[in-house]
Parts: sequence; C-alpha cells; structure tokens
Amino acid sequence: MTLTGRASWYGEAHHGRLTASGERYDMHALTAAHRSLPFGTRLRVVNLANDRTVDVRVNDRGPVISGRILDLSYGAARALGAVQAGIIPVRITVLPAP
Repeated sequence: MTLTGRASWYGEAHHGRLTASGERYDMHALTAAHRSLPFGTRLRVVNLANDRTVDVRVNDRGPVISGRILDLSYGAARALGAVQAGIIPVRITVLPAP
C-alpha cells in the first residue's frame, strides 16, 4: 500500500508521554502516528520535496489536524530534512513485516 499526502512532526512537548500504543514517546526515535494502521507497522517515508527517505514504525494515533496523513517524530522529521518546514509532502509505503 502506498499513499501520498502531507505530513507534520511532533517533538519535545510530547517527549516522555505515553503514546496510544502504551509506549513512551521518544522524540529522537524513528516513529510516526497514523490514524488507522496497526501499531508496529513499518513505513518507508519519502519527503517529496527533497527525495530523502526514512523508515519509521507506527506507535501512535494521529494526526489530529485534517488534511495530514502522518505525524512524524522529531527524529524522523530531522532525517527527512523536514524540521524547519514543519509540513512536507510525503509518499508512504507499508513495508513487509520482518
């Protein structure tokens, strides 16, 4: 499954808080929030503005803002070069289970 849309990121304000999956949010980990994909789903995320790629694991629910398909951790946003932009165009692909 592949989707395109807009992604944002969340960071320090949520660091250490419990995610919807029950684990503590680590802003430096490569994780993401998605509205419906099962927790533990691995995704390949491509920043369509610069072609940078990162693999993340879904561990939270979101985004809460309409029009966005993914909320990235700060670490994932940093890997994608998306911290300054805040919102980026992305393509996400579900990766096979290991």
